[in-house]
Amino acid sequence: MPNSRPRPRRGARSGAGAAGRDRLVSRSLQSAEHCLSAQDFGTAYAHYLLVLSLAPELKDDVKETFQYTLFRWAEELDALNRTQDLFGCYEQALELFPDDEVICNSMGEHLFRMGFRDEAAGYFHKAVKLNPDFSDAKENFYRVANWLVERWHFIMLNDTKRNTIYNAAIQDAVRLGSKSVLDIGAGTGILSMFAKKAGADSVYACELSKTMYELACDVVAANKMEAGIKLLHMKSLDIEIPKHIPERVSLVVTETVDAGLFGEGIVESLIHAWEHLLLQPKTKGENGNCEKYGKVIPASAVIYGMAVECAEIRRHHRVCTKAVAGICLPTNVKFQSPTCSSVDTEDPVEPYTTEKMSRVPGGYLALTESFEIMTVDFNNLQELKSLATRKSGKIGIPVIKEGILDAVVVWFVLQLDDEHSLSTSPSEETCWEQAVYPVHDLADYWIKPGDQVMMELSCQDCYLRIQNIGVFSSEQEMDVGKNFSKDKDLFSLGSEAELCSALASLQTSKPDAMEQTCVLESTEIALLNNSVYHESFKMAMRKVLSSLTPEKLCQAMDTHCQNNEMSCGGGQSSSEESIPEPFYVLDVSEGFSILPIIAGTLGQVKPYSSVEKDQHRVTLDLISEANHFPKETLEFWLRHVEDESAVLQRPKSDKLWSIIILDVIEPSGLIQQEIMEKAAISRCLLQSGGKIFPQYVLMFGLLVESQTLVEESAVQGTERTLGLNIAPFINQFRVPIRVFLDLSALPCIPLSKPVELLRLDLMTPYLNTSTREVKVHICKSGQVTAIPFWYHMYLDDEIRLDTSSEASHWKQAAVVLDNPIQVEMGEELVLSVQHHKSNLLNCPGMRAAVTVWMNELAGTYQHALLVRIYHP
Repeated sequence: MPNSRPRPRRGARSGAGAAGRDRLVSRSLQSAEHCLSAQDFGTAYAHYLLVLSLAPELKDDVKETFQYTLFRWAEELDALNRTQDLFGCYEQALELFPDDEVICNSMGEHLFRMGFRDEAAGYFHKAVKLNPDFSDAKENFYRVANWLVERWHFIMLNDTKRNTIYNAAIQDAVRLGSKSVLDIGAGTGILSMFAKKAGADSVYACELSKTMYELACDVVAANKMEAGIKLLHMKSLDIEIPKHIPERVSLVVTETVDAGLFGEGIVESLIHAWEHLLLQPKTKGENGNCEKYGKVIPASAVIYGMAVECAEIRRHHRVCTKAVAGICLPTNVKFQSPTCSSVDTEDPVEPYTTEKMSRVPGGYLALTESFEIMTVDFNNLQELKSLATRKSGKIGIPVIKEGILDAVVVWFVLQLDDEHSLSTSPSEETCWEQAVYPVHDLADYWIKPGDQVMMELSCQDCYLRIQNIGVFSSEQEMDVGKNFSKDKDLFSLGSEAELCSALASLQTSKPDAMEQTCVLESTEIALLNNSVYHESFKMAMRKVLSSLTPEKLCQAMDTHCQNNEMSCGGGQSSSEESIPEPFYVLDVSEGFSILPIIAGTLGQVKPYSSVEKDQHRVTLDLISEANHFPKETLEFWLRHVEDESAVLQRPKSDKLWSIIILDVIEPSGLIQQEIMEKAAISRCLLQSGGKIFPQYVLMFGLLVESQTLVEESAVQGTERTLGLNIAPFINQFRVPIRVFLDLSALPCIPLSKPVELLRLDLMTPYLNTSTREVKVHICKSGQVTAIPFWYHMYLDDEIRLDTSSEASHWKQAAVVLDNPIQVEMGEELVLSVQHHKSNLLNCPGMRAAVTVWMNELAGTYQHALLVRIYHP
């Protein structure tokens, strides 16, 4: 709290009123200070509001103390769930200090925590605009920039072919008489500006996102078209005539299509447009001025599909193993990704995921020819209405190649008019990805020529749905009864796993067996399929536990094995022996993890899991039961603590942890926020000889030239947007970090060999250096546009996990430079990295060629790399 108490300024005022006001202001200031001392922040805040309303000239004097009071009072209101009062206080504060970046940033933080991401993003952006050097606001802004302006905007605007074809179709329509235009889902307003440049008399554009609407206003004004384009901050479904636009329009332009065509609501918006906003369509054979009739660009679309084999899709959407590090996965547990899940959730889940199939790691194999799924005429109201009510239909597609059926990939051809079309096919290089429908629930995924892939098609909820994918074989009736014999390489698990699976199946064959569907994120499924990860942890945990008490552990393990053997044979343990004090193992991994169960196989161990979801807890209980662990073996730690932040506390008042497993790297490829603080707490809670996993992490980087990363991070000048000035405005929202990359499939030219950038030691913090310079030898001339990075996680000095390996569930990330750096072979690039707690900060005063910020999208953890070039 600030120490100084502001006093009212004495001005040239006269009269009893002024004197009375001064006395009231003085008393209120004294009362506010007294309340602050007593930590009565609510009353103090009320006093400051009175002071500022009576004496606005004191704003500068009380600003710092007022901010402190506001923030403390807001914390109390937040804790009491008084959301309306909290935001009311911030609105009052912003009326008094409308240009205060600190208050704007704090308001955004509260909104973000409460789930109001769009609103939070607006306040962060305003704070950055008010003070571009305000680092807290800048970090927060980067965290939510993907919600402000989604990354596909940059890719789409850089797609010259897409822009050119849309522009040509709009020009033709306007030239033929469509002079009044409505742009639905305007984004930056590029299609509206195409229409205006083509000569349209009246152009209206609606955009729901507040940020995109404000961005479009700036873009339209910068291109000197604000007088000819009316921008509406609303959904097209809410537009009324003549309230918002004076009359029906002759042309609607839109690109509200996603990878699955219908996912952005184009059908619903066009039904409304035809009924309320568009002129009636021209009938076939009818002549006349196009201005009297309505039409839509795009005019129609044809949706195509293809069945494929793709190992990358498989490992992220289907559990392909029956046992993990000796732990059998019971047959009464059905794992699904959210895409394939039929489990009711509060948030609607799209029935597909998306992939850029031309860049999918490992590629894919087409198992069928491409086939037509359906056509849709956007200029036919009745056809649009029938989509949502159309009954599902079944189709069968002949198989042309032998392989594993992993997914049905979908794309479309967008027919803008009779002459202009755009294809989103995997063979086309466009801004669109393809929709992917992973295949689940087949007895055998191996198919061959002569088979047919059967599927059910519908447009339920205006999403294209492909369900009940199966196989019809010329040799067998359907996929029921087929086996895994043809896929020995993929599914052969060895005698131990097969025996475990058989035992688990016997156990769950009882009539009262519990069936459980467990929905996992795609990264969690990939993790479950990662045998190297689990075997490495098993080996490392065994080494730690063996080093603690070797004799006791070996005896306990022998007893555990004997009990398992007797249980497998249907017998029971002969007697209850005195059980020694167990080792305590805590797993605080994010999401679903079976590491606690693996730890439970290593002897007298009491494992604790920190999973949060009830269905995940039920699943872990079922896996424990199938592997003959007593139900009480596995504990769910969040049941024992009221506050999730206390998950690292002691297992018992007089006991410490033997092993604590921390999640250091996010699946996105970034370091978890506050990991060093968590490690510091963990070290205090370990018994002598206990370990944190991983014990240390090495960060590696690589200098590359990648035009792809550049184009996906910022709009490249005016040429890509056909001369329209858009780049400076949308590039304000660029984030200098790309996550969820796969370096093995990234189009790039390596300009150096991988180098170690950073060491984070969780067990021995004194080995962490605060500043480090890394010399990078340039092995190929070119332009450094990005620095991809990944990690080696060392469970101990011998056992490590590589987050860039093919089997890894982790992806990689990359810093994308604002300005490329030209380098020549033989030069050295020096990366200077300063590390402080959970932050990597730039070193001030260094002669840097460029400063590269690497900000987490979902946290406050940040890296900064200062790059400078030395010439030999």
